[in-house]
Amino acid sequence: MIQVFKEPTKKDWPSILARPQFDAAPLEVKVREILLAVKQRGDAAISAYTLAFDKVALSNFKLSAEKIEAAEKALTPSLKTAIQLAKVNIEVFHQGQIQKEERIETMPGVWCWRKSVGIEKVGIYIPGGTAPLFSTVLMLGIPAKLAGCKEIILCTPPNEKGEIDPAIIYAASIVGVTAIYTMGGVQAIAALAYGTASVPKVYKIFGPGNQYVTAAKQMIQQEGVAIDMPAGPSEVCVYTDETSIASFVAADLLSQAEHGSDSQVILIANSIDLVEQVQKELDIQIALLPRKEMATSALAHSKAIVIENTEEAIAMINEYAPEHLILSINNAAQVAEKIINAGSIFIGNFSPESVGDYASGTNHTLPTNGFAKAYSGVSMDSFVKKITFQQLTERGLENIAPTVIEMATAEGLQAHSKAVELRVEWIKSKI
Repeated sequence: MIQVFKEPTKKDWPSILARPQFDAAPLEVKVREILLAVKQRGDAAISAYTLAFDKVALSNFKLSAEKIEAAEKALTPSLKTAIQLAKVNIEVFHQGQIQKEERIETMPGVWCWRKSVGIEKVGIYIPGGTAPLFSTVLMLGIPAKLAGCKEIILCTPPNEKGEIDPAIIYAASIVGVTAIYTMGGVQAIAALAYGTASVPKVYKIFGPGNQYVTAAKQMIQQEGVAIDMPAGPSEVCVYTDETSIASFVAADLLSQAEHGSDSQVILIANSIDLVEQVQKELDIQIALLPRKEMATSALAHSKAIVIENTEEAIAMINEYAPEHLILSINNAAQVAEKIINAGSIFIGNFSPESVGDYASGTNHTLPTNGFAKAYSGVSMDSFVKKITFQQLTERGLENIAPTVIEMATAEGLQAHSKAVELRVEWIKSKI
């Protein structure tokens, strides 16, 4: 089911670890057309596209207080309890990321500090589609609220009845989302980017989506609207050895594969015997999945790689830079310290990716497609901008003046030098 490679040479790693490729060029024309239509015609364009793509006629997109209240009543007590527990854990973890403002005296009389300020208006996009990702509402809404964002606007597509999954609504209501809009796809990204009569323009857009949504986010970024990170299909790498439990490993691979047919799973094992055990478990477990076809399609372009040497395996993991990395090995904690490229790491046989996806506390919005080499997952920092400050006393300016004057003069920027010289002369004239 999964293509197997035994002890591949390093020159073959790039081709083996290549992500599924998708040519975005054919859809870019359509995406630009929708972006422009919403920019020019606002809500009218959104109504037209909602009818065309979601097969629902809507003219009022903002969710009412009555519908928000009804959503809570529609959920089972057990699901509400689960969502609330996840919320607490995610809050605790993200609160720990809040940095105290620290004033630093770099030299006598020269004080510098940095302050985190919440981005005033943020947009959260939540896919509806085959899986209503209410967990992502928690992952994005909670740090946005903790960061002090004043407006948190959520957009999510309607179902065939023109409704939003009640779990999405409930999660949004308990994390502090300020407005919920029933709209999806490129038209929702456009509404958040440009603003319409009903949807406020935001400064940064977060959240996953299909290839059209991803293309739209990348395009609006070129127009000055910030986005969370480059996005691609979700992925997992599982590193295993003789202490791994094959059924656990297979379940982890399938939990990623069921996300979508373009998801990728990578199995790295220190023996072919373990790969064969996992393959057998995959056959057993996949037959029972409701999303069997999707998972099967994802596994078709996934890989199992046999590497006996631990250091070689670590090097391959760092080269792949997986979104999720599960270390189902004997010395997992020690190996984890050697991983420098990964979105999120799950240490040991009893740390499945699923806990991070939902409720351990870490954020599940992570860099994909190898971007973990340079990008971090969403955190408190994603929802703030950091402003630096400096304040000098008269003594402080006198202390630093010769340095600034010398450097400004050397760069040929006389006005810079003069701005300091005038002040120093004024200070000396008072003595």
